[in-house]
Amino acid sequence: MASSASLTRSKLPITGRIVMFFIRHVQHAMASLGELWRSPMSSVMTMAVLGVSLSLPAALQVMVKNAETITQSWDSAAQISLFIDGDRSEQSIQSLIARVKVYPEIDDVRYISKEQALAEFRKLSGFGDALDYLNENPLPAVVMVFPTERYSTPQGARELLAKLEREPEVSFGRLDIEWLERLQALVHVLERTVIAIGALLVLAVVLIIGNTIRLAIMNRRSEIEVMKLVGATEAFIQRPFLYTGIWYGVVGGILAWLIINILVWYLDGALTHLLGLYGSDIHMKGLSFSELLKMMIAASFLGWLGSYVSVRHHLRAIEPS
Repeated sequence: MASSASLTRSKLPITGRIVMFFIRHVQHAMASLGELWRSPMSSVMTMAVLGVSLSLPAALQVMVKNAETITQSWDSAAQISLFIDGDRSEQSIQSLIARVKVYPEIDDVRYISKEQALAEFRKLSGFGDALDYLNENPLPAVVMVFPTERYSTPQGARELLAKLEREPEVSFGRLDIEWLERLQALVHVLERTVIAIGALLVLAVVLIIGNTIRLAIMNRRSEIEVMKLVGATEAFIQRPFLYTGIWYGVVGGILAWLIINILVWYLDGALTHLLGLYGSDIHMKGLSFSELLKMMIAASFLGWLGSYVSVRHHLRAIEPS
């Protein structure tokens, strides 16, 4: 039967063979889907396990994506405080501001005079009456510098601070950016965690699908022996099992996408309220439609890989007696 089929294929033109190739694959894909439909409970349970397994690294990836969004919004608010020498005149300070404004690394400059600094300190400190006893204003004038986006990173801001401190009117500069470095380090650790846990869960998905396909092969052992007796090729026999693994992966990826977006919708309100207390209006971002396609492709590849490893190992052990 197999030899006559191959002989028939050899007589077909190249276009006919290409069409037959795709027709065979579509037939096996639909047949494997029918096999899953005939055992809905076990199929749904396996797909649910795969969906939950894939949702864990996807959830960590969503956390990393939202953390990066938050840190980027805080990066743009980075600022440098330049404290002016106390003996500098107002004209000298305005000259400094004019020079600093033309720096290509600087987006905006704001000046706080000694009087404004004292008034602000009086308002915030609660020592208003005690400050009336001072003979002179001890607070220096401050020039607030807001870097461009490129120089809002810790390294770029430090380079800009070193450049600004070389100005003769500047006593010293202050860059309070250690908290941002800690946050970025935390995000970096989270990214590494995503990769490590993702690799483990990818291995778990491959093993789950491989074991499921092994059980399917054992259940159809007699059928496989008959197919080998009549001369069916290994590619013909293993193709339905490979498509079964692909279907498991596709549906598992869709379930993982749904789980993550439902969790994001559930947590978004609480996180928005928390960030609102810090003056931030940021909403959690879930997985987009393009990320759904990526998850389906990645999950289908994992399904194919688990099926291929299982099929190559177990089909060779089955020989007609």
